[in-house]
Amino acid sequence: MDVILERSHELKQALVDFVLDAEGELAQALETYAAAQLRRGSGDSTQQDLTIDSFLTAGKVGDKSPLELFIASHPDLEESDRNLINSWHHSFIGLFAIANILPDGFELTNWLTDKRYIVKPNNTQTLQAISRLKVGEILLTRISPVTNSYWMFSGPYTVMGKLGKPKLAVAIGNFKENYKSNLYSDAPDLLEEAWQSVAKYHQQFVDFFSTDEITLSGYHLNKKIAELQGVITEKTLAAAGIDTSKSLAEVAEAAGIGDEEIKAAAEEFGADSNVVSQMFNSKMVMPKVDLPAELKKAEQVTALSHPRWGQMFLPTYSKVQAILAAENWQSIEGAEKLIRYYLEDKSINAFIWHRLAQQYPTQLEKVLQMYLQRPEFRLESDLDALLQDFNKPIEPELPEIASVPIHLHNLFQEALGEVNKSKPKSKGQKKSTKGFQ
Repeated sequence: MDVILERSHELKQALVDFVLDAEGELAQALETYAAAQLRRGSGDSTQQDLTIDSFLTAGKVGDKSPLELFIASHPDLEESDRNLINSWHHSFIGLFAIANILPDGFELTNWLTDKRYIVKPNNTQTLQAISRLKVGEILLTRISPVTNSYWMFSGPYTVMGKLGKPKLAVAIGNFKENYKSNLYSDAPDLLEEAWQSVAKYHQQFVDFFSTDEITLSGYHLNKKIAELQGVITEKTLAAAGIDTSKSLAEVAEAAGIGDEEIKAAAEEFGADSNVVSQMFNSKMVMPKVDLPAELKKAEQVTALSHPRWGQMFLPTYSKVQAILAAENWQSIEGAEKLIRYYLEDKSINAFIWHRLAQQYPTQLEKVLQMYLQRPEFRLESDLDALLQDFNKPIEPELPEIASVPIHLHNLFQEALGEVNKSKPKSKGQKKSTKGFQ
């Protein structure tokens, strides 16, 4: 083990001790951060250690990170130590596949971004513990830079074993749910492209419906969303210089792609916009939107669109509007239960609440005063704090409609294909082309 790796272990231990022994603002910041993180996780010892490790780089005390506070409180540190510690601001958690085993570590591939890293343990105990790992196994862990050529295991790791495509797809879906803000931590270009795709889809939604809010039956809304995606595909083809009046085979011939290749692509990707993305080597693919079965059958579904929050489909939005428009809201059957649902269910995000506050400011304030039994409640000053009390992020997280890297989309297509092959097919059953969700 080289000198800088050993030094990284010493500094990391000193940093952890510094944070855990702290009092005052730093201790309070850790407590607040841990409470927010552990609400999302399992709360086991590995999750707790990961939370402490991520707090070192992602936590804030005022406008300072714990790393910056540690450096400021240790003025005798060598410049090389300060540079090493500051580099740990680039630490991130990922779902890694072991691509190669090295004498003192691994070559890992981050499944979320398809980027590769040389990663080494910074102590002999961890080196011995990981000696049993094999190529192809999946690790959930955080890594931190050490030099320009390699990284170290920053916190604990969870060994998930060798996963087939369906189980790997589930593991990535769980990662997306539990670590949404860490999806593309090491690929800011992919993250920016994903966010841009949300804004672009919102504008296409507004152009198609002439509004950012529409209420239809679930059946008709699903048909309209399919029409919207067809329009988007047409525009994508046209922007790529493809004559949309030509058949897929004619497009393939003009592009110099063989019949077998285009047939295989059409079969696997459903001959929709994903085929186009594949043909033109795009890095990202837009997921296919298909309403869940229960919404397709709903009498009314309201679709809301926002350039950052994405699209929301609510079968109860009209009823909430009716509650807020009523002279006596408590006289409406199920009103209190629905207000509770809007507060407690994670699918009802802060944007929806702010939308209602904008549309029905006086009525919503009165309803919440009565429901919460807080006559002093003020919508303007207290709504965000209330939403945070119910674990609702005030700032948007990357929504489901965001485009995803094509390697993830391909994985999920292949995983669905394997799952579908294992199921007995009923007559007339169509192959699903739903992407990474």
